[in-house]
Amino acid sequence: MHMNVAPHLLTEDRAEYERILDDALSTAHARPDLAGAGTRLSLAQLRSLTLNATTLVTSAAASEYDHFVKVREQHRAALGTRTPASQDRPGPGPGPGVVAILTVMVPVLAGAAAVIFLLVGAVLHAVAPTVAFGATLLTAGLVFGSVAAAGLLGAAAGLLVTALRNSPAEVSRGGPPAPAPDDELSRAREAWRRALLERGIMPFLRDVLAATAPPGT
Repeated sequence: MHMNVAPHLLTEDRAEYERILDDALSTAHARPDLAGAGTRLSLAQLRSLTLNATTLVTSAAASEYDHFVKVREQHRAALGTRTPASQDRPGPGPGPGVVAILTVMVPVLAGAAAVIFLLVGAVLHAVAPTVAFGATLLTAGLVFGSVAAAGLLGAAAGLLVTALRNSPAEVSRGGPPAPAPDDELSRAREAWRRALLERGIMPFLRDVLAATAPPGT
């Protein structure tokens, strides 16, 4: 259905205007001041008449709407100025990524080598105790085991340092949630909705119903 748009009513707010109107019509049967809604005029007819009179209806809440639009634009501008700052932050370079991979891989590879050398050395030592190569493999296994243990300790220390380093940065970067813009925007939107309903839509519906009432009622 075509809807006339008031000069001050932006396209993005048309749906909200219709929703407020639909809410009012959905409860018309429970409103004594809207007697005749659904009988003298159907709800569809009332809706069509109100949409066609959008300029008149919305002008009753023009000041609240202008304030709401202003606050919304300020809120969007504030979000726009904060977004590039987060995008311009330098990301992690390739160095830390390589170090992290090595920190994880060294203990794994050293541990695997230690297990292999210890197993093979133990088997050779059991089969041929006099062969020196078995003892050499056992010694190598112990060395690689020490390397794996040291690597695990280093990885744990690195994770701890990284966590301690990043936590304050995240807090300072994000900071506490910005309470003022959202709260002010919500109040401005609600003030416009209330003014539109009470000073625009409801009086128009009452006037239309009164104009269609039978003479003498």
